[in-house]
Parts: sequence; C-alpha cells; structure tokens
Amino acid sequence: MAYQWTKTDAAAPERVLLIGLDCGDYDAEASMAELERLTDTAGGLVVGHTVQKRPAPEGATYIGSGLVESLAEFCRQNEVDLTVADGSLTPVQARNLERALGTAVIDRTALILDIFAARARSSEGKLQVELAQLQYRLPRLGGQGNSLSRLGGGIGARGPGESKLESDRRHIRRRITALQRELKTVQERRERMHLRRQKNRALTVALVGYTNAGKSTLMNALTDAGVLVADQLFATLDPTARRLVLPSGRQVMLVDTVGLVQRLPHELVDAFRSTLAEAAWADVILDVCDASDPACNSQMQVTAQVLDSLSCGGKPLLHVLNKCDRVPEEERFPLLGTSVRISARTGEGLPQLLAEIDRLLPGQWARAALCIPFDRGDLTDRLHREGKVLAEDYTPAGTRLQVLADPALLEELRPYFI
Repeated sequence: MAYQWTKTDAAAPERVLLIGLDCGDYDAEASMAELERLTDTAGGLVVGHTVQKRPAPEGATYIGSGLVESLAEFCRQNEVDLTVADGSLTPVQARNLERALGTAVIDRTALILDIFAARARSSEGKLQVELAQLQYRLPRLGGQGNSLSRLGGGIGARGPGESKLESDRRHIRRRITALQRELKTVQERRERMHLRRQKNRALTVALVGYTNAGKSTLMNALTDAGVLVADQLFATLDPTARRLVLPSGRQVMLVDTVGLVQRLPHELVDAFRSTLAEAAWADVILDVCDASDPACNSQMQVTAQVLDSLSCGGKPLLHVLNKCDRVPEEERFPLLGTSVRISARTGEGLPQLLAEIDRLLPGQWARAALCIPFDRGDLTDRLHREGKVLAEDYTPAGTRLQVLADPALLEELRPYFI
C-alpha cells in the first residue's frame, strides 16, 4: 500500500530520513538532492540523509548492517517517522529496514507515486496513476506481512481455500486489465484528435522537460493559459493545450506535458505514455531547462532519453534555457546549437523564442490575393482562422483579401486568386 502522510498539521510534518547508495552508475549526490525536493513536495521534513558507497545494494537491508545499526539510533533520537530509500527496495529489504529502524520505509518510486496520486486532476491522469500504483504494488504483495497470507473467502473470492494473498493478486490483475482497457480508449481518442488536427493543418508545439523547469510559467507567459504554477515538483500532471499566435500570424497549439525526473519509474513512463506522447505528435518540441540549476546538463540528458523512447528523433527541437534572470551574466551557459535563453517570469527572451518557433515550424507561409464570393463566407472565416489576413475589403464581386497562409491551403483556394 502507499504510505499515508498522517501529520497534516503544517507545524508538525512527517520527519523523514533519506538513505541512498553510490554504486557509481549515476550521480548519487544530485539524485539525493532531488529526493529531498520530492520529499518536500510530498509534505515531509527531511531531518537527515546519508549515502553509502557500495558496489551493489545489500540483499537483506539495501545498505550495510553497520550503517543500519547507527541509523536506528539516529531514528530514535530524532523521532523519525519515515525512511525513504533513493533506490528501489525489494519487499524483504523494506520489511527488514522497518524492523531495524522502527520507522515506516518506502522507496523513491513509492514516493513519486504518492505525489502523482495527490496531483492528478483529470480522469485520464487518475487512471494513469492508479495503473502505475497497482503495477508497482503487484510484485510486492508477498513481502507485506502475514496479513496478506491468511485464508479468506468472501465476496469476489473463489472460495475459502484461496489465500488472501492470492485473492489480492487476482483482484489487482483484474483491475490492471480494466485500467489498461480504459486508457487504450483514451489513447485512441487522443490519436483521433491529433489526426483531426493534422487534417486541419493545425500545428502543435510541445513543452517538455524536467519537472519544475518552468514549463507552466512559460505557457502562461505566452498564452495566458492560467495553468497552475508552483515551486514544487510535479505541479502539472495533466496535459494542457492552448492557442498561441506567432509573430508571422500563424496559430499553433502549445501543449504542456508532465515533468520528468532522474530515473523516472518505468511504471510511470508506461502509464503516462499517452500523455508524454504529445511530444511525439508535435511539429516542434521545446525542451525547457532550468538554467539556474547546476544539474541542468544532466536534466537535459534525462529529457533526451525519454524523447528517444517515444521515437521523437528527427523532430525540430529547441532547447529553452529558462530562469536566466537567476543566473549572473558571467555564469550563463553558452548558447550551443538550437537554443534560446529566456526568463518566463520577467519576459526576457520571449520575442526571440517566438521567432525561433516560427522558423522551426514546417511549411513557410506564402502571400496571396483573393476574392471570395459573399456566399462562401466559410472560406473567408477559414482564412481568418488558419492564416493571417493582411488586408480586407468589400467589393461587388465579393470579399477581397491579402493573406499569408499555408501553401496547401492557398492551393485549395486557387480558383479565387486575383
């Protein structure tokens, strides 16, 4: 089961100990700093943390037995409520640590799942979170104590001879199947929407990147979308789409997506694949990074890995170095490749960002003069909706327009050229 944050009084949050391993396969220091941010987002108060260098986790207790003994005393002296491991714990490791430390014990994945569960707002987001939680819980049922192995019957059980553990596993598998079926329906609906956008030549720009990089702030700055902005990890879970008008007059859909973290649990990547897939459908991808974060480069690598897993290679990608107002001029990253430096909060660099988006989008617009009959007002409306009307006048023959529009649209309207 997910850990329940029982202390709701802001003056007395859960007291949390963080433990991690440095096995040399990733930056343990940066990962622990992120784990502290995650704990803060979940409502916990970190009272201590430790990282042990080991070639591999200890099979019984994740960390070495000597460290376990010293941490048990620390937990007693500091009234620790919860211990969070930066890696993945087996049921046996979690149970042994609980007994030795005298605290509840969860791992990084369980912590992230709890945050996602608290933040999901849309029906799709809630389905995705529940699926991820059940996929995480299923292989861990066997290590959750004797209460799950007692015999039981009751409603929905196959008989009194079936153990409670077997019954729980069967119910969870059944629920996982149902959730996957529901999410498949949602995904098919989303794909139909994207195909409809493509048919209507609606261009899409996706905001992707590390959580708390400022994607929602940027969306609000560009579109007045009113998306929740908070200095917390995973403030945005559900994708938000808003219309954005570019300097050329072209209109695009700007889509905000769920933020990423290091070693994002595979349960979440799988469950949120349809949401993350907004990037796969996009015409241009904006990789928003927090330029004031020392781990900016490694965070960009995390984003690149996820985009590769979604088969986004080859799509126009613009690195957006956000929060530059927090970085002194002499410490700013050099602009390499396709990148732009901005501050979504102050507005610095936003005109350059919009110009870059315009440049990267496919299908440069063409200019044309047309005369649309009055009985084809639908075509005039379409030009206003999908193009940029530079001049409009009314004559006895119809509405004369000077427009900038997609060449494919103008080709359809060639009979009305003048």
